[in-house]
Amino acid sequence: MTPMEKDLNPKHTVGPGEGSDPAPNDVDPYERARTICLTQLSFAPRSRAHLEGVLHKRNIPEQIAAAVLDRLTEVGLVNDAEYAQMWVRSRHRTKGLSRRVLREELRRAGIGDDQVTEALTQVDDDSERAAACALVLKKYRASDDRDSQVRRLVAMLARKGYPANMCFDVVKEVLAEHSSSC
Repeated sequence: MTPMEKDLNPKHTVGPGEGSDPAPNDVDPYERARTICLTQLSFAPRSRAHLEGVLHKRNIPEQIAAAVLDRLTEVGLVNDAEYAQMWVRSRHRTKGLSRRVLREELRRAGIGDDQVTEALTQVDDDSERAAACALVLKKYRASDDRDSQVRRLVAMLARKGYPANMCFDVVKEVLAEHSSSC
């Protein structure tokens, strides 16, 4: 599980060396919360909602958590808009995920609708179609019979969140061309 995926997994618990409580309970709660957040941020960028959840699990009072997170936002260490931009770039490029799936992942990470919409402007129709083509080409096997191949490839694209009409169009193109690019 990558650090970014941990943001989306509500069952993920923080383990040793991964942001475990670095200070004893007798330390100033503000400093304790600040240290917890900085430790989390040292591993990977985090959304404000993720950090709020970590602080809540560590029994940090809400007022202190809000103050620490406000300060970290003020100095630019926590920026949900930048986080969303980075998330979309990374997940679309590496996993070939569609805008629909990326939108859902960002919402689960606690990113606001305006920030999600802005981040998704990076993925236009052409780049989404190109990603779908790349996925089909990667999974294409010449040995399968055509019907099973269409079903398998369309299902793979559907799991990545692509619209049904695009799934069928891209698969038909690749199968018709039998070439290495769309």
